[in-house]
Amino acid sequence: MIDLEAYGWNDRLNRLKQESGHADLPIGRVSIVQRTCYEVVSENGFFRCELTGNMMYGKSYSDLPCVGDWILFQPFGDSDGVIVDMLPREWTLYRRKSGTVAERQAIASYVDKAFVVQSLDDNFNVRRAERFIAQISMEGIKPAVILNKADIDFDRHKVEAQIKHISSRMPVFFTSIHQSGTIIQLKESLTKGETVVFVGSSGVGKSSLINALCEKEVLPIGDISLSTGKGKHTSTRREMVLIKASGVLIDTPGVREFGLAMDNTDSLAEAMGIADYAKSCRFKDCEHVNEPGCAVLEAVNSGALDRKVYESYLKLRREALHFSASEHEKRKKDKSFSKFVDEVKKQKGNI
Repeated sequence: MIDLEAYGWNDRLNRLKQESGHADLPIGRVSIVQRTCYEVVSENGFFRCELTGNMMYGKSYSDLPCVGDWILFQPFGDSDGVIVDMLPREWTLYRRKSGTVAERQAIASYVDKAFVVQSLDDNFNVRRAERFIAQISMEGIKPAVILNKADIDFDRHKVEAQIKHISSRMPVFFTSIHQSGTIIQLKESLTKGETVVFVGSSGVGKSSLINALCEKEVLPIGDISLSTGKGKHTSTRREMVLIKASGVLIDTPGVREFGLAMDNTDSLAEAMGIADYAKSCRFKDCEHVNEPGCAVLEAVNSGALDRKVYESYLKLRREALHFSASEHEKRKKDKSFSKFVDEVKKQKGNI
């Protein structure tokens, strides 16, 4: 028997299961997603599951199961099954689906913390970290920043100055798999039963960090590239692993683009450290661009707020507003189309 409490199962989730229409079915948590096939961990072991037709064709892309989801399934044999239903999602990390303007992609659900991983080589980019943090914060997930490969030569004072507005609001860890003390410190930040997702670009060492935390190779690591001297990107899927006597870790493939999928610019201001200044603006609906009595602009002009942080905020807000408007329009069109389909069905029924 597998103890699902180690994977985050609790009394509240059990109540949700009892309230579902499938309380008699076994519960499981999605650990790996491979196209339309899902690996699920349950009390009775690991199962390879597919979706029912209603699940596959009755849900939007963003509502299909993702890593971390708690699902109800019908087992067949010792290791196969069919996913029948899902418990309502909470604390889900989304991003805008690549190639779209108004479609979300679920990365992981029931996430307690998100580690934004960057490496202290030419991958280090504060603006990219802000983008991840903004989306993470909107979902009610606790963010932390991991600056990896701390064994290489870098200007720590310069880096700390660049991330001052971040480190004042959330934990920042300098780590290296070659410096055991940094891994121990990171591991001590984890709690039994909580779920942590690792996000970041390719080659920053997310899988290596997870292996170091687990003290064994649970995820494949690529060889060092002769041309760049960096580890080759190997993660091609989202995958959940369990640290003994600790939390659940979710590895994710590196992303070149992390588009915002948010409709709450208030949470963006909070994530960027703008909200504290905005509270003192003369007008409640101040957009912090050229309004009189704008405390945010005053903070920028006085040097209290870094101008680059302010400009990054404006850029991310424009992107968030564009996504929100596009998503609203998409929902409106989908609703009109559904109404049209219902009317056609009704007319056919009267023939």
